[in-house]
Amino acid sequence: MYLTTFDPFAADSRRRPTRGGNGMPVDGVRRENDVLLRFDVPGIDPDSIEITVDRGVLSVSAKRQEEHADTDRFFVRERPMGTVTRRVHLSDALNADGVEASYRNGVLEVTVPVAERAKPRKVEVRQTEDHKELAGQAQA
Repeated sequence: MYLTTFDPFAADSRRRPTRGGNGMPVDGVRRENDVLLRFDVPGIDPDSIEITVDRGVLSVSAKRQEEHADTDRFFVRERPMGTVTRRVHLSDALNADGVEASYRNGVLEVTVPVAERAKPRKVEVRQTEDHKELAGQAQA
């Protein structure tokens, strides 16, 4: 497994965020050479997004603010305001030093490359001298 999500404040850290909650939904896609994480952050100023990697944990924090007059009285308020954070545990098979991020149309894309040591590689089969001598004797 390449990553796991964890919310230390949730009663059940496996539960999915609910609509209207403070969750930051994420999709994780394993590609050939990297893992792509897509976070939904609609209405977020990209300058308020902070991404850190510390001891194998990728943290994404984003802040949504909205100014309103003191005389404004909300009769419906479902859009969460404030700071939301999502943490993703990265496995040792990922290169945490190569993390890159981009933001477009309310979606934050974070790319984490697969570590070279974790990539599939072809192993060359070499013929040793003993096997060559035996093969030569068998032909004689």
